[in-house]
Amino acid sequence: KKDELKGHISMTTANMMWGLMSPISKMVLITSIITPFIIVEIRIIGAAILFWIASIFTKREHVSPPDLLKLFFAAMLGVLFNQGLFTIGLGMTSPVDASIITTSTPILTMIIAAIYLKEPITSKKVSGIFLGASGALLLIVSNQNIGGTTHNSNIWGDTVCLVAELSFALYLVLFKQLISRYSPITLMKWMFTYAAICITPFSFQNMTQLEWLSLEPNTWYGLSFILLGSTFVSYLLSPIGQRHLRPTVVSMYCYVQPIIASCVAVYWGMDSFNLLKIIAVICVFSGVFLVTRSKSRADLEAEVN
Repeated sequence: KKDELKGHISMTTANMMWGLMSPISKMVLITSIITPFIIVEIRIIGAAILFWIASIFTKREHVSPPDLLKLFFAAMLGVLFNQGLFTIGLGMTSPVDASIITTSTPILTMIIAAIYLKEPITSKKVSGIFLGASGALLLIVSNQNIGGTTHNSNIWGDTVCLVAELSFALYLVLFKQLISRYSPITLMKWMFTYAAICITPFSFQNMTQLEWLSLEPNTWYGLSFILLGSTFVSYLLSPIGQRHLRPTVVSMYCYVQPIIASCVAVYWGMDSFNLLKIIAVICVFSGVFLVTRSKSRADLEAEVN
């Protein structure tokens, strides 16, 4: 129970940080000096440096060559593609829409788990997938520019965010065992290092040409939170939750993100809810709830035995 409590606290905190990232990133992007790609660069390169510094103060772990190779692919799916595509999509759409789309992760995870891990397809799971998919499609349709009242929503931005969540869902399913073998700092140190190596050739010019001294204090505050809170702390806590909780429970914590992001974005006047968005939220939440309440392969095998 103590380990489970640790996992719940870790996932709650991590997803609160990710939920706050959407409106804060949007605030930073409004300045037009900082681009979505620069935010991705700061997150990946900055986090790699922070995790290497943190590793100095922790016990050194030996990572086998096969696992180092697996960590490379984990970095591509869980860090580079997920962060890069989500941040780019966020720059094209509204923070509320981007956060709501993140709630599709449990549904995508369940579909991939059914194919890769042979998890059973139950009636609750099918109903949940249908409801969740309906909510996501409804959200995308509602973002089409009708009368110019979409509050920066964009169908292509929503689609890019959805692909980012697919990438993260693949990471959760394919690398579950790998995540359980090493400490969070060791995992993230190598994952962000690989991601930083891949992104540096494309980011060097952007980082050197940016006029850092011309950035306003609010931009600095926003970038600091994105790096320290929504990247370093969140990715430090996420493996703890994945280690102590079942994947379906881990994915449930996506609920926290749209709640936090929506409250902040509406409070700041950056976005607003309409009827279609409310219906989309209800469909997605209901779908995810049904999927996570469905019986797992282990549950069904236990009943048979």
